[in-house]
Amino acid sequence: MMRFWLLGTSLILLSFNVHAFPLDGATETGIARLEGYRLAQQGKIRGNRVPIGAQLGMDQVDLRLQGQFKHGLPSSDPELLQAIIKMLGADAPDYSISILDFSDMDRPRYAEYQANVIRNPGSVGKLVVALSLFQALADIYPDDIAARENVLRNSLIVADEFIRSDHHTVPFWHQDTMRMVKRPLVEGDVANFWTYLDWMLSASSNAAASMVFKHVMLLRHFGRDYPVSRQEERDYFSRTPKKKLSEALLEALQHPVIRNGLDPDRLRQGGFFSHTGKRRVPGSNSIATARELMFYILKMEQGKLVDRWSSLQIKRMLYMTQWRIRYASSPALKDAAVYFKSGSFYKCKPEEGFVCKKYMGNVLNLMNSVAIIESPAGSPVLDYMVVVTSNVLKKNSAVAQQTLATRVHRLMQHLHHVHAGKR
Repeated sequence: MMRFWLLGTSLILLSFNVHAFPLDGATETGIARLEGYRLAQQGKIRGNRVPIGAQLGMDQVDLRLQGQFKHGLPSSDPELLQAIIKMLGADAPDYSISILDFSDMDRPRYAEYQANVIRNPGSVGKLVVALSLFQALADIYPDDIAARENVLRNSLIVADEFIRSDHHTVPFWHQDTMRMVKRPLVEGDVANFWTYLDWMLSASSNAAASMVFKHVMLLRHFGRDYPVSRQEERDYFSRTPKKKLSEALLEALQHPVIRNGLDPDRLRQGGFFSHTGKRRVPGSNSIATARELMFYILKMEQGKLVDRWSSLQIKRMLYMTQWRIRYASSPALKDAAVYFKSGSFYKCKPEEGFVCKKYMGNVLNLMNSVAIIESPAGSPVLDYMVVVTSNVLKKNSAVAQQTLATRVHRLMQHLHHVHAGKR
């Protein structure tokens, strides 16, 4: 957690360990912690068991909308829209929501409510960093997937001052002692590109996100000569004029958004997620709308984020295979495969009778969730996407979105005549 006190106001950004990626992917990616979680599921070591919906293998995670929705999103469904507004209740004015239901491809449904309201994306902005990485790899190796995989599997990233300061923990699997240890990244921590990408998206580490983006900038600058020595890294960031670095940062983050048919005026990550990164390389502000985030995940499912391979890797990185939080923690989704990213950002000020708590800001209380639901996992009857952004003051937004997830899922079951608890 990072806490800033400014003029009597607290500004808090929070994230938790929410682990993703299919558990059989350790050998292919080199993400070591996957092996620890896999062994825990087999009862060979201590560890939390994952829900049934989190047990798909690599080959079972696939893109489900290739060749579909060629003309964009369907027209808004008034019945679905009214159901959404009703379930939001009195807090509806403080929500933005976009839902695409493609459980029945002969009759897909779409509805959105206040989906063009611009809010700070928080950690959901890490999806833009992922897009930036995969676009850079594709630009450098357009016809060579093996070369892209080699960069991700064999390039080593060493944490440096760009991680300062972040207290989010990430998992380290120690094969020799057969133990999983969770702790914040510290300078000198070494792991491959895949692992840092995993820490960025699944554990939502701001430190890892800053290292990933630093190396995206290096990858774009050095091209096929990447990876380079640590001295060459330091020279690039110390000798390049700050104005040039800022231009390179904005191009790295915004150009892929534009090239993939998304609008940087509605989806933009402005820069690094760490104080040191922002100081060393100034950027711009970060924004998102529910509608543009819906376009992002729709393009991913269509295989149109960069290309099919890149879209599939991003989807795998979002597949939740450990602790589920916020929207994804709904008990109704236990048997579902959930592909998820969330972000929160809340702000408090002194107020008589009010105590500032997690996700309950009285000045700002943003909670953003992007989710793809396949229920039941492996043979889905219900297939739908949901994007929610909200700013409901003084209420626990994590609990509110968990409740909303349950209501949305029950609505999907009702629309498709699926009985709760039965497949």
